[in-house]
Amino acid sequence: MTQWLGIGHLFELSRTEAILGFFTPLAVFAAFFVAQLVLPGRWVPGYVVDPQTSEPRKYRLNGILVFLVAEVIWALELTGMPRDWFYRSTIYAVAGGTAFTAIFAVIAVFSQPEGKIKNLFLALWDGRAREFSFFGNRFDVKMYLYVVGGTMLSLNALSGMAYHIERFGADSNPGVILYAGFFTFYVLDYFIFERVQLYTYDLIHENLGFKLLWGGLVVYGWMFILPLWGMAAYPNPGFPPGWTYFWLIGTTALFLFGWGISRGANLQKYTFKRWPERKFLGIEPVYIEAGERKILCSGLWGVARHFNYMGEGFLSFSIALVFGHFTNPWAWTYFVFIVSLFTCRQRYDDAYCSEKYGPEKWAEYQKRVKYRIVPGVY
Repeated sequence: MTQWLGIGHLFELSRTEAILGFFTPLAVFAAFFVAQLVLPGRWVPGYVVDPQTSEPRKYRLNGILVFLVAEVIWALELTGMPRDWFYRSTIYAVAGGTAFTAIFAVIAVFSQPEGKIKNLFLALWDGRAREFSFFGNRFDVKMYLYVVGGTMLSLNALSGMAYHIERFGADSNPGVILYAGFFTFYVLDYFIFERVQLYTYDLIHENLGFKLLWGGLVVYGWMFILPLWGMAAYPNPGFPPGWTYFWLIGTTALFLFGWGISRGANLQKYTFKRWPERKFLGIEPVYIEAGERKILCSGLWGVARHFNYMGEGFLSFSIALVFGHFTNPWAWTYFVFIVSLFTCRQRYDDAYCSEKYGPEKWAEYQKRVKYRIVPGVY
């Protein structure tokens, strides 16, 4: 079955290696916990208000430093772990990571008072508490999830690249190398703008249940490289030189186009939340008053109601094309996941915003900004 799926190479570990792979996420979680506590960081206020002080909560951010230290440790093999280990142990790590995050979720949920959700399984999935921080707010669980998940996304992609190069040598696929570069750039960019994360939906509104814990640690960290599960086992597609340049340059341009839309939209929203009257790249903020709240409807947020999701769609499309094996289903797994995720999430976001801003004001915004994600299409 695994050979038919094209992932038989991910089941070649010995029994001892498989056990080590299962426990690898736990070691990673512990190492990142220590790193975030020990490495220096900067304190910044976020969007969430601390109910005890009525002031914005302060967060200690050191994601970029943790990321860079982890990249150096991996590259130099300072732990004695081979550079391809994360990739080769992927299946067992996903199983172990899922088991450990389930335990974390049980502790996080059932250590809290019963909330609105009475069903125990739904409560475990959604969570009860919105915030968990320790050591005088020095360690915030939500930011920890994104630091671990983002860094491991890059390391898993790079580990898959290392495996691929070791396996194919001179016949390696440059698209696999480019793929690892895409996600490492994507994560580095996230950490450069780490403060923007303090103004996102997940951090402001999501509870800490299995959904967020598993999504942040395992899905983001290990399973976002799903295309590589199959594609690392395929060599250079063997295009003529002219077509190779067109393919690699075109795919990079498409990736940067999608990244630019997503990053630009998120930065505009961040700027508006912090400084409502400030221009963004020369764009005057136009908004709808909804009581004490404001709905931004100019610039990128005047083109579509969730224009940043379109950027993620183009980015994921570039991922599907980067391997050069255009008809292989593995190449398209990330694209299908992202398009499905954000299409569903957009509908949930609209329902939530209607409740948040009021049906009349949200209807006014929908009338002004007609398209959901793709201007002129959807």
